[in-house]
Amino acid sequence: MKVKKIIAYTLSALVLLFSLVAILGIWDVVDIEYLIARMFKSLMVVLAAAAVVVLIFSILDRPERPDRREIDEG
Repeated sequence: MKVKKIIAYTLSALVLLFSLVAILGIWDVVDIEYLIARMFKSLMVVLAAAAVVVLIFSILDRPERPDRREIDEG
């Protein structure tokens, strides 16, 4: 559960950072034409990596279940 919180906070921080850069681009403080494509590509890579990490941890941390044969017999 702790890993999921860390990933959630990291992704939230990245979204806030990218939103700030987008707002600066709207106000013509930075050149958004070049940055917007790189920001979204970077965000997609981070999201995909986070999804894989969460999937791996959810599989590895799965609680042990009794075998069906043991349930039927007992």
